[in-house]
Amino acid sequence: MSRVALIDYGSGNLRSAEKALVEAARQSGANHQIEVTYDPDRVAGADRIVLPGVGAFAACWALLHGRPGLVEAMTEAVKSRGAPFLGVCVGLQLLATRGLEFGETPGLDWIPGEVRRLHPSDHALKVPHMGWNALQLDRPHPLLGGEAAEGAHMYFTHSYALHAADPADVLAWTDHGGPVVAAVARDNVAGVQFHPEKSQGRGLRLLGDFLEWRP
Repeated sequence: MSRVALIDYGSGNLRSAEKALVEAARQSGANHQIEVTYDPDRVAGADRIVLPGVGAFAACWALLHGRPGLVEAMTEAVKSRGAPFLGVCVGLQLLATRGLEFGETPGLDWIPGEVRRLHPSDHALKVPHMGWNALQLDRPHPLLGGEAAEGAHMYFTHSYALHAADPADVLAWTDHGGPVVAAVARDNVAGVQFHPEKSQGRGLRLLGDFLEWRP
């Protein structure tokens, strides 16, 4: 059995994320146990980790560090043991070197770069960016199902986005008055700015691909 730790640190659409992961596991036919937890021992020993997030970078970072031993447990699982990791929305943003929302806040620095506010070139476009947008693939990756993901619509809701230091870390973009990073990956670490749990069938497919991902 593969044990998937869905990190509960007081931020994130946990109920919807859990239901979507359970459904993706059911559809895959594999034996995956989805466990909502902030227990460092459970996280350190997990086979896979999902980090959700809703809200401001600084607030989420403070909440994450407010769970004693949690960041260290995630680092042990992901960086030392190589457990596959997926960050969702602010969970992706926390992978950055720093966030620039309400001042400068350090991040995990697993995907080097910084998180900046959106500034659409078309002033008619609103911030936060909310709604369905199409993906534009930069390179193939198992999490995006190859060419089938090109043009796929995913659900976004955010005011800030990652600017990756290394373009090779970017998997996909979307457009909101200019290019916006939609998905990133480096080694066993991946993140998506959109919400797969709100993106219907295509989102479930991505979660299913994550459950089977062998980086």
